[in-house]
Amino acid sequence: YPILAVNDALTKYLFDNRYGTGQSTVDGIMRATNILLAGKKFVVAGYGWCGRGIAMRARGLGAQVIVTEVDALRALEAVMDGFQVMSLLEAAKIGDIFVTATGDKNVIDRDHFEVMKDGAILANSGHFNVEINIPALREISVEVRSPREHVSQYFLPNGRCLALLAEGRLVNLAAAEGHPASVMDMSFANQALGVEYLLKNADILENKVYPIPREIDMEIARLKLASMGIEIDTLTPEQERYLRSWKEGT
Repeated sequence: YPILAVNDALTKYLFDNRYGTGQSTVDGIMRATNILLAGKKFVVAGYGWCGRGIAMRARGLGAQVIVTEVDALRALEAVMDGFQVMSLLEAAKIGDIFVTATGDKNVIDRDHFEVMKDGAILANSGHFNVEINIPALREISVEVRSPREHVSQYFLPNGRCLALLAEGRLVNLAAAEGHPASVMDMSFANQALGVEYLLKNADILENKVYPIPREIDMEIARLKLASMGIEIDTLTPEQERYLRSWKEGT
């Protein structure tokens, strides 16, 4: 049967993934720890749309944000966005707070735990509870305590303590309330209008994954702007002709 890739819609990942995840992740960390982010070295593993949002919001609260990446283009973009970029192993030595947002497993691993400073905070905002290698952390720990809700302290043989938030699960959901409704509405609109599109075009769609049609993306953006009381400009016929033409311009 045909499938629509809702997560790839512009009105999904540019807003839900970036602004929703950015705000709710920082919210979850602050609720769980009551930590002051200003001045802290805040390490974001992964600079996709979720990682970008997290880095943006952490910087907005005064944190010194460090980005780690495996993708050269995203790493370069993070540099050009004004963030410090380095390997995760180097960041592990200096970071105060670590957040994973990669969609992969064992992003923060044993070799990172062993060089982290005392009191480092570990949180995940990516996939399930696999981005931080919790079995490895447990294996090298001599004691585990839970001083408060959503915080597990792992004491290492070297005397240092690492604080894991929400058992490594999505900190924005486990320790906070997830994304605000005013950004989730666009994601749900993609799902609703996507289902309508599938029903109306069932006879011509093949059994494969399709992107959300651009007209649906644009309609959702227009509806969102209207709900916010915002009006935008429209092109004149002359401007439309100019944009379609190749006869003028540099």
